[in-house]
Amino acid sequence: MTKEILNYAADGINNLISAESEPYAGDLHHELFNTDYFIIGRYDATRWLENNVGVFQAIDEIKEYEMNNFGEVNTDLSSPEAVCNMYVYIKGEELLNESKSLMNNWDKNLTKENLEQILTELK
Repeated sequence: MTKEILNYAADGINNLISAESEPYAGDLHHELFNTDYFIIGRYDATRWLENNVGVFQAIDEIKEYEMNNFGEVNTDLSSPEAVCNMYVYIKGEELLNESKSLMNNWDKNLTKENLEQILTELK
């Protein structure tokens, strides 16, 4: 897990706290990793992949994740931007799965205190 992904999640949680939003816990991953792009642009996405994970490693993880979850690969693997953002989506899910506070409140709306606790656990 890169520091950038952790910081991206933390920024998203801080934005939810600032907006006094109380997202449903089951939707937190979607809110953080599927409503905006981690990286925009082919060049930046390619550089990030090369410097952080390796293009082929990211593609392998995406293929395995999508086959296990959807039975087919939907990500455009010829697009560095799509590969990078899907990889971060997957890693974001893994990151949030480490939060006991999130899991303990899975079927509830998250309060400011819940979000702060999740943020503390992620760091």
